[in-house]
Amino acid sequence: MTKRSRTFLVFARRAASGLVVALLVVAGFWSSWGTAQHVVLARGREHGRLTVTGCAHGVCAGAFSPVGDAGPRAGVTIAESVAAGPGDHLPVVLKPGTDDAVRTGVAGFLYAWLPLSGALLLASLLVAGGLRMPRLAWTLAATAAAALTATFLTLR
Repeated sequence: MTKRSRTFLVFARRAASGLVVALLVVAGFWSSWGTAQHVVLARGREHGRLTVTGCAHGVCAGAFSPVGDAGPRAGVTIAESVAAGPGDHLPVVLKPGTDDAVRTGVAGFLYAWLPLSGALLLASLLVAGGLRMPRLAWTLAATAAAALTATFLTLR
């Protein structure tokens, strides 16, 4: 194998690994943004507290008590993985034009970015192996692990 072909193979491996890392991070961001936009850009949306009354089929429902002039609503839903259980009072924001709630606060923020945290954890493996950048890989892995752990602890 000549030096030129070896150099090309190293370049090709790094380019392919870099593209996959970029794809993973962009996909994680895109997947997170569907929920995170309601938490991050919450100004002008309906805020309040959701009192969970029951859960079934992966969804919890309850009564919504808004902060402000709007009237209370019954039958507002939220993902069961975010709601701890019946009787809990959760700070939420409603998705515009729906009765679907998204949890706010630190727990809601971390939960919204959970797919990005998982993507960073996966990307750290490629950064270490494909790009041969161990310090960056450890930084990505530690950041992702800290976010995943914090999400788990705040949603308890």
